[in-house]
Amino acid sequence: MADEKNICLRGSNLTKVFGFGQQKTVAVNQVDIDLHEGEIVSIVGESGSGKTTLAKMLLGLINITSGEIYFQGELRDIRTHKKKKEYWKNIQAIFQDPYSSYNIFTKIDSVLLDCIKMRNGKSHSEEKKIELMTEACSFVNLKFEELTNKYPFELSGGQMQRLMIARIFLLKPKILLADEPTSMIDACSRATILDMLMKLRDETGMTLIFITHDIGLAYYVSDKVYIMEQGKLIESGTAEEVILNPKEAYTQRLINDVPKIHEKWDLSTVDYSSAGILE
Repeated sequence: MADEKNICLRGSNLTKVFGFGQQKTVAVNQVDIDLHEGEIVSIVGESGSGKTTLAKMLLGLINITSGEIYFQGELRDIRTHKKKKEYWKNIQAIFQDPYSSYNIFTKIDSVLLDCIKMRNGKSHSEEKKIELMTEACSFVNLKFEELTNKYPFELSGGQMQRLMIARIFLLKPKILLADEPTSMIDACSRATILDMLMKLRDETGMTLIFITHDIGLAYYVSDKVYIMEQGKLIESGTAEEVILNPKEAYTQRLINDVPKIHEKWDLSTVDYSSAGILE
């Protein structure tokens, strides 16, 4: 296990409350989390568990109600636009829905050029910029010459997800947060995207955080797993510790809910009425 010096991002007593009074919802409740350099971490929970809200807090996309975030050992300060932009050089995200991650009126060239500029590449020659964009596209099995002057909506969902990884290739952040990055694409593309993310992590040494409901994915890719239920982290440890020897009933249920091809599926825990399905 990595020591204290290797912690790149730490959340202490993180809490996020939406609304007021009787309408108040505690989405994240006194969460402590440590993320180490080069580590692959999965935060696992069902819809509504608070995992995406936690991710947005770590990214600085939403304000924290209480608690503190430390980046590379220092209290995070993103109070100004300049400081927030500097923070985002080091922490980036890939979201579940690639269609909502792009401005549909911005051409792909501009999307990639913005990444080069963000990494202090404004002074590069046009030839160098094209070389960098071509290399990034090639990394994710896309051809830049086939993408130039196109808009994101002209690509398939799988191509847009790969383009998001090409952006990360150019930005080379210290931390990448992937929120259900493969849930909207087919199984073949899913394996390709995961392989690209793992390759990128191996090449750059970045910390990779998966936000997912897929406990199978968490088991196969993670060094550490956090289980989240109703805004709280209820269990954590290595993937083997948490998934092969779960301590909490909720974790056990998440594992049991994964269909196994060689076993008869147990649907006894499914609440048909809440899903709008008649038994």
